[in-house]
Amino acid sequence: MSDQVVTRFAPSPTGYLHIGGARTALFNWLYARGRGGKFLLRIEDTDRARSTPEATAAILKGMEWLGLDHDGEAVSQAAGAERHAEVAHELLAKGAAYKCFSTQDEIEAFREAARAEGRSTLFQSPWRDADPASHPDAPYVVRLKTPRDGETVIQDQVQGDVRIRNDQLDDMILLRSDGTPVYMLAVVVDDHDMGVTHVIRGDDHLNNAARQMGIYTAMDWPTPTYAHIPLIHGPDGKKLSKRHGALGVEEYQAMGYPAAGMRNYLARLGWSHGDDEFFTDAQAKEWFDLNGIGKSPARLDFKKLENICGQHIAVSEDAALLQEIKGYLAAAGKDALSAAQEHGLLTALYCLKERARTFPDLLEKAHFILTSTPVEPDEKAAKSLDTVSRGILGSLTPHLQNASWTRDDLEAVLNRFAEDQGTKFGKLAAPMRAALAGRAATPSVFDMMLVLGREETLARLTQAAATEDS
Repeated sequence: MSDQVVTRFAPSPTGYLHIGGARTALFNWLYARGRGGKFLLRIEDTDRARSTPEATAAILKGMEWLGLDHDGEAVSQAAGAERHAEVAHELLAKGAAYKCFSTQDEIEAFREAARAEGRSTLFQSPWRDADPASHPDAPYVVRLKTPRDGETVIQDQVQGDVRIRNDQLDDMILLRSDGTPVYMLAVVVDDHDMGVTHVIRGDDHLNNAARQMGIYTAMDWPTPTYAHIPLIHGPDGKKLSKRHGALGVEEYQAMGYPAAGMRNYLARLGWSHGDDEFFTDAQAKEWFDLNGIGKSPARLDFKKLENICGQHIAVSEDAALLQEIKGYLAAAGKDALSAAQEHGLLTALYCLKERARTFPDLLEKAHFILTSTPVEPDEKAAKSLDTVSRGILGSLTPHLQNASWTRDDLEAVLNRFAEDQGTKFGKLAAPMRAALAGRAATPSVFDMMLVLGREETLARLTQAAATEDS
């Protein structure tokens, strides 16, 4: 086995990319990327009835949005069915597996008798050590011979050593009676063939690990390093479900969270590096390690998510932010920006991104640059445009005609004008916000004037001053 770290993410394409799955993918991606390793993607589509191409597309789209790039092509598990069956036949030839001819009725009768006698209902096949000469010409399944005594120890990087008595494990079916391989066999063969060194997955797979290790041992293959991570719970501490809100990653994009903020938040969900809450991708790749993963379930906290996302919006480069906002609008099914709106937004981002926590939040603050003249004030803003205020705006306009359009000069002109009116600039701010943006909560008046420019600023102030009371 090479020294290169190889991790994988192996979702079942039966629906969207679940937030828990996204975090599993992220942990695998960080672990591999931080060590110069490979991060592989396998679509576990052996359940043909439930797997759909649409679900596969949704998973790939969710990973693309999150920025979790994988090495090589995505592998289809179903496509490897012949290879999986080949390994089962190899195990048969080695005597590590056997043909079991027991019918469903016989298995049920065994369990009923065991229940009545208070014995373990774990099925013990009478065919385990039968002479092949006594095999009937009838349908059979292929079962793995699990050791009956001793214990299986999973040396887990998160859970510690997990010990399971072998008499608690059944002789797992490898091939069904129609000759098709089961999922548990496929996972092991694929992980081995793909060279996976570290299996990082949800702790709901912990029991599977003990059964899967039986195949590794029987085939004399090296066992990967296991790390079973606790699941994500809702804010109330219960298993995450629809009642807690969004479960699919694409819903978070459509709600307007930036991908970098989402990666940062998901990385912190169940893993920690000292007291660090906010960090970059580069830091996450450098710091991420399995021993930083906690043993108890993490809780989804939307306030924390918004807080982290706000910090990422604030430090994003404007051009990249604009691209992501366009992606959000498409994901949310909202109208695309016009070329003029895009240009205006790009110019204004410097004064919008500091306090925005999500993209809807940012776009609300950007209303002044996205709207067009005549500006329609909303109910709250309209209250600031009474007769007196409109008169003041009318008097102010000539003072701005010849101002040099810099922040210092504009501040000086407005402060001087307020003084002449016997008031403070703060009193001018509300009607000016209403006139320039049609909103009561906006970026600073000076930022809006600088972004809008002299002509547009004067046009909006003049229009507001001339508006009659309705």
